[in-house]
Amino acid sequence: MHRAVADHCRRLIDAAGPHCVAVKPQLACFERIRGLDTVLPDVVAAARRRGLLVLLDAKRGDVPVTATAYAAALAGVTRTPFGEVPGLGADAFTANPLLGQDALAPLLDSGAGVFLLVRTSNPGAADVQDLELASGGALWEALARLAARSGAERVGACGLSDVGAVVGATAPEHLVRARALMPRTIFLLPGVGAQGGRVEDLAPAWAPGRAAGLVTASRSIARAGPGGAGGVAEELKRAAWEAAEGAGGVTTIAPAWPSGT
Repeated sequence: MHRAVADHCRRLIDAAGPHCVAVKPQLACFERIRGLDTVLPDVVAAARRRGLLVLLDAKRGDVPVTATAYAAALAGVTRTPFGEVPGLGADAFTANPLLGQDALAPLLDSGAGVFLLVRTSNPGAADVQDLELASGGALWEALARLAARSGAERVGACGLSDVGAVVGATAPEHLVRARALMPRTIFLLPGVGAQGGRVEDLAPAWAPGRAAGLVTASRSIARAGPGGAGGVAEELKRAAWEAAEGAGGVTTIAPAWPSGT
């Protein structure tokens, strides 16, 4: 089974890869088949061969000592008396910021990019993330401020921070406010395709430049199979560039992280 899953993933990467900037493996899908050590390394290697970044959808978050272990597992190494044990080799990963700044610190210091959950794409996000705080504003807005603060000292030459934010494409009405709160943050934009989000509605994400938004589509590409994945990815890329041009953000920041799928 592991061999079949790895082969399927490699074929999808080969088909969609020319139209993408990164792959985003969902760790839960590999964990449930006990594939973190058997399948996922093959997927990471296939992405590397295609020149793609590896963004692990992990959503990790815990107290600092555990967060340190997560950081090593996702993007670092664990040193033992018997030598170093390499982690999964992520270029970036998603993380849950609800435990606060001290719990985020080890993840932010991992050397990889970190995308903090700010306003997620699932319908239930409104149950908690849209709640109004006693101090004013919604909870997701407080998380946006946390993401902006966390990345303030991590802005690269392209003008964008290596601390990003997950901002769901299914609630585009929040994007203008999110961009105002996080002007130098790369947005990871899940929810396009199977969840009903539309790339055409995401233009505010690219206000700082076309590197500022990463459209992610999983089921719509995977379910197209190796034969159709390339076409789906190409169409999403085209729609993303058109939305970026509509936002007037194509030339303001060099595309060090060009948006794709």
